[in-house]
Amino acid sequence: MTTSAGVPEPSAQLLQLAAEVRQAAMALGQSDDTQRRKALIAMANALLSSSEQIVRANRLDLEKARTEGLASALMARLKLDESKLDAAIEGLRQLAQLSDPLGLRQLHRELDQDLVLERITVPLGVLGVIFEARPDAVIQIASLAIRSGNGALLKGGSESSQTNQAIIEALKNGLAETEIDPEAIALLTTRQESLALLRLDGLVDLIIPRGSNELVRFIQDNTRIPVLGHADGICHLYLDAAADLKQALQIAIDSKTQYPAACNAIETLLIHQSIAPSFLELAIPAFHQAGVRLLGDSASRALGIEESASEEDWATEYLDLILSVKVVPDLEGALDHIRRYSSRHTEAIVSNDQETAERFLQAVDSAGVFHNCSTRFADGFRYGFGAEVGISTQTLPPRGPIGLEGLVTYRYRLRGQGHIVADYANGECMFTHRDLPL
Repeated sequence: MTTSAGVPEPSAQLLQLAAEVRQAAMALGQSDDTQRRKALIAMANALLSSSEQIVRANRLDLEKARTEGLASALMARLKLDESKLDAAIEGLRQLAQLSDPLGLRQLHRELDQDLVLERITVPLGVLGVIFEARPDAVIQIASLAIRSGNGALLKGGSESSQTNQAIIEALKNGLAETEIDPEAIALLTTRQESLALLRLDGLVDLIIPRGSNELVRFIQDNTRIPVLGHADGICHLYLDAAADLKQALQIAIDSKTQYPAACNAIETLLIHQSIAPSFLELAIPAFHQAGVRLLGDSASRALGIEESASEEDWATEYLDLILSVKVVPDLEGALDHIRRYSSRHTEAIVSNDQETAERFLQAVDSAGVFHNCSTRFADGFRYGFGAEVGISTQTLPPRGPIGLEGLVTYRYRLRGQGHIVADYANGECMFTHRDLPL
């Protein structure tokens, strides 16, 4: 059966799988910090033991994707070589050492004598995560889910199917050696299942999409389950009049070329008109040497950029070695451009004028706003989160790279000694509302 929106009803098999994940997640939520730490170490060890099989499976996925003409940006994300796998394993080990996000008392208040209120952090429940061409996302999401006491239903793109399967088998084998039920994480394998996942309200508590604008928009429009994520990564770097040109060039090159397929790579470079001639004299040959295709507005073309940027380019996430360049009159011109075209992911300024930098940091409404550093730092691992399930550009929290703190909610607990509201309504008792130590 299919709904009018084209989203099928979940099959009996999928409903059973989701119910098993939810049951395992309930037990996982009752586990202690030591049990979950040991589980992550066991998962890391299992990945290390299976690294040859995982990399071999990835080569098969890459070969198939290459013959099918997968876009270069997706090919870059699909690749999982030894060094990338080692980094993911290290992130998992780092995650195991982070403080337990569960059972934290955020509020401790005496409402009256022997009537005490607490607010305690608890898991969300079950995460449904849909992602494209990023097999390392399986490691990040599964480890974050286990560490935060959540179950996870994972659906990767078909282009990474063999790698995803090899990874999930290793992770489950690791969990099987611990007190944590391996059924807390499960991999969906068909498009039908990924669509039906959107209708598992009551079994899944949060959907996290990681992929194209079209994927995210479709998910947001076709589920009643809360969705957390971002559609575009249109990031900007503004070079102020007071920028150090050498530093500005290093940051711009890194922000564009270090990994152009990432959502935190810049797509637009904004340059103050007073430094544009001297900066572009250095930057144009440097970008060409790095293989970057430059598209410019009329002012930057007059200074040596050969190709024109269209109105569409300012709103395009290239995920490739393409960069749009615009000369702006001042800081306000840069801010106006960012307000109009930014996806509110990450923006940066290069300036040695502290007052200008502070104005930028306060005025830009993005999840990440940086000063004198590359936008590529917008990442859960680099922030010390161990990993991330994704990056959220919404205004409400969690925002930016989502680590453990974004995967917990809280519960109010109230303990009394036979207290009833009627006694307070008729004035026999009075609230004290006295805060107690956390």
